[in-house]
This record gives sequence, C-alpha cells and structure tokens, in this order.
Amino acid sequence: MSISTSIGRFRDGNPAPLYVQLQQLIRDAINRNVLAKDDALPAERDLAVEYDVSRITVRKAIGGLVEEGLLTRRRGAGTFVATRVEKSFSKLSSFSEDMQSRGRTPSSAWVSRTIGMVTPEESLSLGLSPGSAVYRFQRIRYADDTPMALEYSTIAGYCLPTIDAVQDSLYEALEAAGNRPVRALQRLRAVHFSPEHAKMLGVDAGHAGLFIERRGFLRDGRAAEFTQSYYRGDAYDLVAELNDI
Repeated sequence: MSISTSIGRFRDGNPAPLYVQLQQLIRDAINRNVLAKDDALPAERDLAVEYDVSRITVRKAIGGLVEEGLLTRRRGAGTFVATRVEKSFSKLSSFSEDMQSRGRTPSSAWVSRTIGMVTPEESLSLGLSPGSAVYRFQRIRYADDTPMALEYSTIAGYCLPTIDAVQDSLYEALEAAGNRPVRALQRLRAVHFSPEHAKMLGVDAGHAGLFIERRGFLRDGRAAEFTQSYYRGDAYDLVAELNDI
C-alpha cells in the first residue's frame, strides 16, 4: 500500500500551499488513527517522492506538526506520532505516579546526586537558614524508555535520612521518611530548550518546552521540596480543573 493510499491524496483545486495540504493530510491520518500513537512517519524523501514536492516542503510541513505537538523527532530514529501525557495541576503527584496512572513505565537516569549547603535561591524558596544542609537530585525522566523531562530537585536536609534513600521515586522516598509534601505551589512558562537540555532529551536545540517550578510543603507548613523541571512540549498537555465557588 502506498503512502498516499493510507494517509490520503492532495485534492484537486486546493489553493492552500502544499506544505499546509500535507500537514492536513497527516493531521487527519492521526485523528483517524491511521497513524497511531508512536507510529513512525515515512521518511522525508519518501514523502517528497510520493507527493511530488520538495524535501523543503516536507520538512516545513513536519516542522509545523512538531510545533503543534502532534509529531516528535527522535535523534537518529526519525519522526513519530507523539504520545502525549496529561499532567494534572489539580493533584499533587510525582512523575512516576503520573506515568503509572497512564499505563506507562517510568524510569530515570541520574545526572547527579549531591549533598551541600543551601544556596541563596534555595534558601529563599525553602525558607532555610544559611548553612542548612540540602540534597540535590538531577535526573532525566523517561516513560517507556522515551526521555520526557529534566528534573532538578532540592530537598531540605531534614526530610530524608540519607541521599541513598532516593532510588527511583523521590516522593516514595519522602513518604517512607514521613515527609511527603501535602500541598505545593507551582508556576509554569513556555521555554525553548538550550542545546544542552535538548541533547539530554533527544530533541533539537530550540525545541518548545514547558518549565515548571514547584515548591512542596509539609503538613506543618515547612517547605520540603524545590523542583525545577523541563518538560517536552510535544509530549505533555497540562490540565487543571476549575470550579466556580
């Protein structure tokens, strides 16, 4: 079966630019589940030959769908239909819990694990006195072996018995120590990944992402966690429940 037979063909007389027409064909194929989540898209050269357009036209069409979050590029592997994850802002949960609740398998690759004294920024965010001890955890977070986020967490020293208490899930370790946050303040903004962050997540430099900063608090009001995370914009939808009270 040819590519155009499964994805669709250009309509005669359509005045839209060719890259827009190709985008719509791919978008419709995804919506009809002809291209399912995590399916590989045909190679750019094959699409160019099939639709009798230039590689530049194909690249522009795919680039637009990547920006929309419908497709994702994997370095050295090709372009795939994005598998998006909904991140709820109405529930305080860990990355591992988010992935498991959606049938995904979470894992981590450690960038660093260190013990040190609180920095001025951390002191302000955690309400700690100068000289206080903190644990710092930097990880690449994966879902089904796909890199999804970079996570930089600073934990107040009184919340964990040792740095080795954290193996996979930070929140599991905090819960085991009786110091899991019960509420948090979060803020987010759109970012473009730096070359360093992009390389770690397997995307192109400048790729759209979401920066989420979280401060987690214990039941007694003390701050326990200061986490800065960089989520892939093509893999996440943020969802919040709103009530008219």
